Amino acid sequence: MDTGQLEGILKFFKNSEQLKDTTRSAYTSKGRHESSAEHSWRLCLMAVVLEKEFPGIDIGKLLKLCIIHDLGEAMNGDIPAVDQTDDINNKGMEERKDLMELARPLSPELQKKILGLWDEYENAESQEAKLAKALDKLETLIQHTQGKNMGNIDFQFNINYGRQYTDYSSVTRELRAIIDMETKKLAG
Repeated sequence: MDTGQLEGILKFFKNSEQLKDTTRSAYTSKGRHESSAEHSWRLCLMAVVLEKEFPGIDIGKLLKLCIIHDLGEAMNGDIPAVDQTDDINNKGMEERKDLMELARPLSPELQKKILGLWDEYENAESQEAKLAKALDKLETLIQHTQGKNMGNIDFQFNINYGRQYTDYSSVTRELRAIIDMETKKLAG
């Protein structure tokens, strides 16, 4: 790898660091805004812990999808699911465009790899992508039930949020059922 490629990779790493400061609508259990990077970290942790429940899944590919899935948010932030509307904005299109900009310093080969993973996740094109989407929604719901959310979480919205993804398997459905009980208590 030549110096120019390494410099491009370093620039990509530095720009990706912005994900650490990209806040989401949820709060941590200590009452500060959760970052998109923290969300992605726990999503990866969930994949590792639940690996044996999904023997046909390529864990390496699953982790790559989990790490890449929200990377575009480093550029222009996260749009909470409750605020997403098809007629006002298209989160996926904007996030992909931002990811393309973020990946610009990388070689065409690495750009293609990063965007390919993002596309696979976004379109739920593989079993790994479907599982990543299920775990992504579950992680969000867990954070909403455990965080000091200062009244900004619509728990009624969460009752059905992402169900088409969390119904992926019996394991994700059962996890969802437990989380839903906690959500219903919080919804009052």
